[in-house]
Amino acid sequence: QVQLVESGGGLVQAGGSLRLSCAASGRTVSRYTMAWFRQAPGKERDFVAVIRWPGGSTDHADSVKGRFTISRDNTKNTMYLQMNGLKPEDTAVYLCAAGSGARYGYVSNEYNYWGQGTQVTVSS
Repeated sequence: QVQLVESGGGLVQAGGSLRLSCAASGRTVSRYTMAWFRQAPGKERDFVAVIRWPGGSTDHADSVKGRFTISRDNTKNTMYLQMNGLKPEDTAVYLCAAGSGARYGYVSNEYNYWGQGTQVTVSS
């Protein structure tokens, strides 16, 4: 079993930055594809970014491309999301996910494990 715990969310003004962390425990996730999704109230869970295994390739949703960057530190069993140039429309609960068999990583049903989420609120 893998446990995922997100941290780093908070309240920030538009244009500001936050760095989210997703710490994994129970098993090393270095051979898992990992991703960030977000869910705003009353809306569906949306893909934000993915970092794949093997190879380490990344991809970001068009809405965050150029502003957000996904990365991972396998020595710490942790994944990150650096968020710059935040906008009010980025307000959501951000969830991290890990999947042992995920291929492209764009859809939530590719992932076996999920964290509880961290709230990000961007004020205008």
